[in-house]
Amino acid sequence: MVHRRVRGGKYKVKKTPSPSPVEVGDELEVNIIGKSPSGDGISEIRGYTIVVPKAKPGERVTVRITSIDKKTANGEKI
Repeated sequence: MVHRRVRGGKYKVKKTPSPSPVEVGDELEVNIIGKSPSGDGISEIRGYTIVVPKAKPGERVTVRITSIDKKTANGEKI
């Protein structure tokens, strides 16, 4: 993190982007821990959310990462 003093005596914190723990094309075995509002399964790896369509909470599935955003990744069941 970079601290920078701004007007009014306060500090503004600029967070540096942390690299995601997954890459596009990775194949992982994950536990589905929850359900998104759209009905997709949700898993987490080191605080990074992976959304898996057609997965139910409690399942253990193998997924292939198809796309990555800042805090989430989308995967498909294999």
